[in-house]
Amino acid sequence: MTARAYLAEALGTALLLISVVGSGIMADALTDDTALALLANAIATGCMLYAIITTLGPLSGAHFNPAVTLAFALRGEIGPGSAMSYVACQVIGGVIGVWIAHIMFDLPIFQLSSTSRTGVAQWSAEMVAMFGLLFVIFGGLRSRPETVPTLVALYITGAYWFTASTSFANPAVTVARSFTDTFAGILPAHAPGYIVAQIAATLIAVPILSWLFAHD
Repeated sequence: MTARAYLAEALGTALLLISVVGSGIMADALTDDTALALLANAIATGCMLYAIITTLGPLSGAHFNPAVTLAFALRGEIGPGSAMSYVACQVIGGVIGVWIAHIMFDLPIFQLSSTSRTGVAQWSAEMVAMFGLLFVIFGGLRSRPETVPTLVALYITGAYWFTASTSFANPAVTVARSFTDTFAGILPAHAPGYIVAQIAATLIAVPILSWLFAHD
């Protein structure tokens, strides 16, 4: 992998967190309606996903997600060293994106979330969200690769609404969101439960989806 690929992963994940956290802050400031705030948050995130996957995909594959990187590593499509570097770039980029969102909205840069997100319902929702994300990625790559940005954007926008966890589906996003005490935050002590669920879903999804979408 080239330096441009690593920068693309860091930049893309930063932009993703700017959209997640920034839109949450804006929505929370403009309305007391939680459903409307979540809708705004979901739309902004979906729009950003389409933009960053389309523009940065040719440079790095547009993972922006350690679980996605793990999935491709398990399939032998990225080496262990490159995968570890991708994950480091994603986590660092995500946290920087949160800090940039705080600066834009004149909030304290360094925060820890106080929002409780835990329990079997939340963890199972994260497993469904993660499995579904890999489903649309691998299914899209098998059938029509050019549609993957749209598929991912639409899936995550919808998954904000049909999962109990609002579909983090991304360990780097989960870590980064523990550093914001805003609409999008997650209590740091609860982040590991989400990450375990996401990784478990990845380990389940890869063999199933690799067989399902295998080239005959």
